[in-house]
Amino acid sequence: MKAAVVTFPGSNREGDVATALRQAGATVTHVWHADMELPAGTDLVVLPGGFSYGDYLRCGAIAGRAHIMDATRAHAARGGYVLGICNGFQIACEAGLLPGVLARNANLKFVCKRQHLTVERADTVFTRAYAKGQVIDVCIAHGEGNYIVDPETLARLEGEGLVAFRYADADGRVTVEADPNGSLNGIAGIYSPGFNVLGLMPHPENLIDSLTGGTDGRGIFESLVSGKKAA
Repeated sequence: MKAAVVTFPGSNREGDVATALRQAGATVTHVWHADMELPAGTDLVVLPGGFSYGDYLRCGAIAGRAHIMDATRAHAARGGYVLGICNGFQIACEAGLLPGVLARNANLKFVCKRQHLTVERADTVFTRAYAKGQVIDVCIAHGEGNYIVDPETLARLEGEGLVAFRYADADGRVTVEADPNGSLNGIAGIYSPGFNVLGLMPHPENLIDSLTGGTDGRGIFESLVSGKKAA
């Protein structure tokens, strides 16, 4: 697995996600937002968390129009993998890789805490290390994580199984109380129709080592690397 981690002005999680990928066995190259091309042989493009371009205009709006995103869209159109985490999810939506927008949290406050998620399906390249319905413990840190989309697109996401993760309590119950930001249907992450692009607000790279509090986030990176080896 050859991964390209994109850095935008204001990114701050590129090092963490690179560590998670290398731990899983991937080869990682760092790519700058102004680059015109991805490294040869790139399997996975990662859009990391942070505050790209200072979150001016809308979160991810300027980054979604960066030079490297043209290459990223072409990569996704060929079936290449793209993973957008937190600000990267916002960028993926702004770049047209995924539908919907990430708006201000419903309580208008920045939320930073541990958060349980349900794994909605375990048959994708991003989730094969998990079980369907598994409850995992990850971290969130965002002020604009409220996923909003029009009713028709929401129905399509649900009907086609494109919801990747939902916010839940420790018992896996998806409730209003367990939703930290007001996202529709408790949505914490979604796939593209081809299941090769995943955007999620939580930070799986935060919990990949028991010394830092847990390892539930490791499954996404291990799934990607093992999937490439199997292919």
